[in-house]
Amino acid sequence: MTREEFVKKVDEKLKLIRNEKDYSQDKMAEIIGISKKTLVQIEKGRASLGWTGAVTVCTIFKDSEILQMIFGGQSQELILMLAFNGYEGDYGKTMGGKVWWRDLESKENIKVQQNIITNHYRILDKEDRRICSSFNYEYIKKRFSEL
Repeated sequence: MTREEFVKKVDEKLKLIRNEKDYSQDKMAEIIGISKKTLVQIEKGRASLGWTGAVTVCTIFKDSEILQMIFGGQSQELILMLAFNGYEGDYGKTMGGKVWWRDLESKENIKVQQNIITNHYRILDKEDRRICSSFNYEYIKKRFSEL
């Protein structure tokens, strides 16, 4: 997935996210920091949130079921991967991949998983904390072999 694909998905679902939260166009525009006119244009497919707007929407509405469905779980990991290729940071504990993930390989206390929606990869430790994430499987395999 690229930043452009990410933005397009958020643009396409913005109206559904607004309706999911039961916000008027005025309220939604105020929350995400754009004009109502711009919001209307985005909802009609004539304008775009852009990268920063899409990140804003995903951050503010991180609990949105719509966003979880289109990105296969939390969008924050995806944002970090798109912002920093091969990001390795303190992701915190995950649920271990019970819903959006399939196990690819494991050894000792770590495992590699792939997201079934976005197809990106991650490595989890024995306590289901992310060690790293990437769209590049070769990178993940290399990191996996180093651990």
